[in-house]
Amino acid sequence: MSLRHLALTALCLCEPDEKVQAVQSLWARHKNLTLTPSEQLSPEAHLALPGRPLRPTLIPPQLVPTRTPYTPEGLAALLHAVCHIEFNAINLALDAVWRFPHMPEDYYTDWLRVAFEESQHFELLHAHLNSLGVTYGDLDAHDGMWHMCQKTSDDVLARMALVPRTLEARGLDATPLIQAKLRKAASPGALRAVEILDIILHEEVGHVAIGNHWYRWLCEQRGLDPLSHYAELAKRYEAPKLRPPFNTEARKRAGFTDTELNYLLGA
Repeated sequence: MSLRHLALTALCLCEPDEKVQAVQSLWARHKNLTLTPSEQLSPEAHLALPGRPLRPTLIPPQLVPTRTPYTPEGLAALLHAVCHIEFNAINLALDAVWRFPHMPEDYYTDWLRVAFEESQHFELLHAHLNSLGVTYGDLDAHDGMWHMCQKTSDDVLARMALVPRTLEARGLDATPLIQAKLRKAASPGALRAVEILDIILHEEVGHVAIGNHWYRWLCEQRGLDPLSHYAELAKRYEAPKLRPPFNTEARKRAGFTDTELNYLLGA
């Protein structure tokens, strides 16, 4: 099977450990696989996307309780939420690989690398979560990231604009705030979480940069202005409104321009 077909197969896997192993195996041998960028793929009719375990139970975002790291239960809940984000991020990257044909070869290897790195993030967080006596799936979670993935399934440009450049870029803003709370909590579990989030933040800058690169490439191909078209897409797809504080240093490293950052501050 082609790399893109195998990415779809990995996306359909439900058990987190199996999905992680499939992604890491796929990345290890991707140079020996055919890409078939022009191939039109579709999942088998009986398979729902994405493949995921029966738990966690998915509830509306507004019903997810506030998480504080100052108690053992609160720390576990916070890390479970981040672990859920990373599991979703694996699925988002795999979906970007299989779903959209006729992109340059680098596009597919970029997003497969993202899936691989997200799988490593999930493993780090899950191992730490296990050390606190909690397993992924023990607590409720929400499905906001995948909902945007579904809404943008018809247009790779919208996907690049509203998933990596919007939803995942919010992680660049949120991570330092979470780390500050964890440092204040100062428990061994909280301080280990700070170290893990340092690793994740460094690599997430690269993931958002990939989204920026392909968004701008697609805008150039279609003769669109990236800034004004982003505003149009955010309105059309009802993207969440981004609010400060923004991690401007990380966003600049991820490729956001001063004009784009000023747009965010004035939005």
